[in-house]
Amino acid sequence: GLQKQIAFLEKTIADAQAFDGKMSDAEKFERDYLVHVAQGQLFFLKDADFPHKNPAFYVGQLDPNVYISRPYADPATRMKAFISYAEKVPAAAAQIKANLKLPMPATFVKYGSAGFGGFADYYTGDAKAAFADVKDPALQKQFDEVAAKAAAAMKDLAAYVASQPGSADGWALGADKFSKMLLTNEAVDTPLDELERIGQTDLKRNQDALKAACATYAAGMTIADCMKKMGSDKPADGPVAEARRQLPMLRAFLVEKDLVSIPGTEQAQVEESPPYNRQNSAYIDIPGPYEKGLPSVYYISPPDPSWDKQTQLDFVPGKKDLLFTSVHEVWPGHFLNFLHSNRAESIFGKLFVGYAFAEGWAHYTEEMMWDAGLGDGDPETHIGQLSNALLRNCRYLSAIGLHTKGMTVAASEKLFKEQCYQDEGNARQQAARGTYDPLYLNYTMGKLMIRKLREDWTKGDKTKWKAFHDEFLSYGGPPIPMVRAAMMKEASPKAVF
Repeated sequence: GLQKQIAFLEKTIADAQAFDGKMSDAEKFERDYLVHVAQGQLFFLKDADFPHKNPAFYVGQLDPNVYISRPYADPATRMKAFISYAEKVPAAAAQIKANLKLPMPATFVKYGSAGFGGFADYYTGDAKAAFADVKDPALQKQFDEVAAKAAAAMKDLAAYVASQPGSADGWALGADKFSKMLLTNEAVDTPLDELERIGQTDLKRNQDALKAACATYAAGMTIADCMKKMGSDKPADGPVAEARRQLPMLRAFLVEKDLVSIPGTEQAQVEESPPYNRQNSAYIDIPGPYEKGLPSVYYISPPDPSWDKQTQLDFVPGKKDLLFTSVHEVWPGHFLNFLHSNRAESIFGKLFVGYAFAEGWAHYTEEMMWDAGLGDGDPETHIGQLSNALLRNCRYLSAIGLHTKGMTVAASEKLFKEQCYQDEGNARQQAARGTYDPLYLNYTMGKLMIRKLREDWTKGDKTKWKAFHDEFLSYGGPPIPMVRAAMMKEASPKAVF
């Protein structure tokens, strides 16, 4: 149970810290890497008490997509594995129902009911369709029976969560826990007021760059209308087809500019995201280090059908906005990061790629690619990059505001719309996400630490970017201050922006 997991993590930390004798620098790095991973997991289990407060704790861990999207075995074998998983779902649903304390914030209610309800639809819909070609009537009958029970359990759980009134607050960690979260997970001990100032400075930097780009691209228009103009250039055949066209071009750009090494020959597929995982507009699912020959899938979410038609239309990204989402998710963002981490010398580097490292790197690459010449100075392309940067600026400031300064969801939504020029649907999603994902400041926080490390390590020499990128990615995914200390030969990890 949960207490056993807490005890295991506490013992892991104590045992690792007991190794304090004659150790090489590499061994000390591995020990500290493991300690941070365990401390980060322990924070959410114990300090933040997510199993009793936050449905997001369960939604990610219940994901059955591996049985459907990854051909690690023949369909019949994977179908049997899915049945084994689904047989356990009713008990898990009952435990989740018992664990979640009420009342929950309204954003948690919506997230939980959508996530659990999405599982129910998936079990009897996409999952069943995926195994339709398995010619085994007995297995198909067993699947139908088990999937129906699992779906009923998840529908019941979704209905239970949806029936709760939902409070207008109750998500905030508070300043002390928020600071502890950053320290345990990311080795960042920067005071919150200073962190907020850093975020506001970067927001203004990107807003100023947007004004300059819009003056060329949409002279005489307001910034909001300039962003709408960029967003209105939508792919005629949808974002999935457009992303499939973008990926080969992005990979070719990386090779032409010699920006980073590309280990292996793997490619990423692009698909529409499954119904239980549409709370974010895009994400990528990547096989682990011990899975061979399996595809990575870059998922793009359709609009929420409950929104009005205009909000749904606005949610579909413009081509240049989507371009930098493709940079972020695939080339040279997450996909390339994991091509490197899956080949890391460190076992912990292979197994544990941290939130700030992964999202910081992926977000860092967006501006890096623009600076390297992606788009050849085209202002519309620059606006696409800045749209993504501003989205992350508002995540950063919303995380601090929602969890330490009494910011409301409505105020966060307003921030996304008015300061970061996001459309209604994205602003709504992102403000809600900040309540149940307090670490979503990691995109900008990680990016800024990586940019500063690049400046210091290369001493401003652009010809050393490839060497920097390869060295940075070789560590796998530990807290960025640990990578900084190793690369800069500093005595101890320190967050530097």
